[in-house]
Amino acid sequence: MKYLVGKTPNGTAVFAVDGNKAVNLTALNAEIGRDLMGLIAKPDLLESVTDQIADADHVDVSSITPALPVAKPGTIICLGLNYTDHIKEGGYDIPDYPALFMRGKNSIMAAGAPLVRPTCSENLDYEAELMFIVGKGGRHISEADALDHVFGYTVFNDGSVRDYQRKTHQWTPGKNFDNTGAIGPYVVTPDEIPAGAAGLKIESRVGSEILQSSNTGNMIWSVAQTIATISEYTTLEPGDMIAMGTPPGVGHAKKPKPRWLVPGEVVDIEIENIGICSNPIVDEKDFAA
Repeated sequence: MKYLVGKTPNGTAVFAVDGNKAVNLTALNAEIGRDLMGLIAKPDLLESVTDQIADADHVDVSSITPALPVAKPGTIICLGLNYTDHIKEGGYDIPDYPALFMRGKNSIMAAGAPLVRPTCSENLDYEAELMFIVGKGGRHISEADALDHVFGYTVFNDGSVRDYQRKTHQWTPGKNFDNTGAIGPYVVTPDEIPAGAAGLKIESRVGSEILQSSNTGNMIWSVAQTIATISEYTTLEPGDMIAMGTPPGVGHAKKPKPRWLVPGEVVDIEIENIGICSNPIVDEKDFAA
């Protein structure tokens, strides 16, 4: 199933997407709710509407304004340094344990929403990333069982303010500016794509300019390994979001000079069989939340 959480004249709803058409699942069963947490908590709710989808009213996907797949996510954990060539372009040593950091809720927003360049820096970078949403929580999850804990996969742009990222050994400032982490718009369930979302083309673009182009099969730590590793130290909970790191081609490593995002551009992050996360770049002084 391919889901889209989006805004309608009657409020936010969960849609099932097929091509360019979408069916409002929330309208078919109000218990599904207005984001994916209803289906995450009670997967059997989908069965209650499956027989109705084919005959239900369809709307064009283009008429839906995307919202966050999970309105109030719990923990947002991100991997850095998960593609060898990205590690090399950043001048880091290849680690033997994943580089992990966290994002706060004010730093994320939906696909389509403005991605904000802050007033204090022009060093706004893009990072195309696979993200997954935890469906079943747990602690000390084995790698063999880990993929059973994934509800679905989505697209993430880990917008990074590089000079602030490098102010300290911890990356928190550069990774947590308000409205710099774009998520969505689609969430695809595991049965629709290869196991662990491996082997999918991943790309970032501004217009016809290809900024990054790689494959999720090049990740050092797989989704299953990441779940096992993170759950060693913390309990994963339904609705948590985990981003899987970015491939080479980021702006700060471009030669002969960095390639920063500037207001007026639109950055697209695409992952094969999942979708495109597209966001306009705006300056903070021109942004109204």
